[in-house]
Amino acid sequence: MAGDRQQLMTDYVAALQRRGDITPYFAPDVVWRTMETGEEVVGAANVAGYIHTFHTVLFDAAARLRSLVVADDFACVEADFVGRHTAEFAGVPPTGVEVEVAYCVTYGLSGAGITWLHAYLPLSQLLGQLGAGAAAG
Repeated sequence: MAGDRQQLMTDYVAALQRRGDITPYFAPDVVWRTMETGEEVVGAANVAGYIHTFHTVLFDAAARLRSLVVADDFACVEADFVGRHTAEFAGVPPTGVEVEVAYCVTYGLSGAGITWLHAYLPLSQLLGQLGAGAAAG
């Protein structure tokens, strides 16, 4: 069972990095939570769309993997969000600025797939890199 979860996460990260469809890796009622803001997104298609939009619309960005740990019904990804700001984000118009922010996402896992994601993304740091330090506070 643990091997299946390791493969699930390895395949998920690979799909994320190649900008493939990540919807099949999620349980139907998966919940994404941005820990800094408390924002939640619910449902496989909605969560996949949210992640896709962040990486391909708001930014032209990639997740540069640092580490992946899978243990029983839990996983953790540490990565760098690396890319260029291409659309309005948090009230900041597109700047074309290159960004690089370290982040971590923890995952709940079950036989149905990924059941929850807790994203520890320092949004204030990201906004600061966009020159919006005052907007971040």
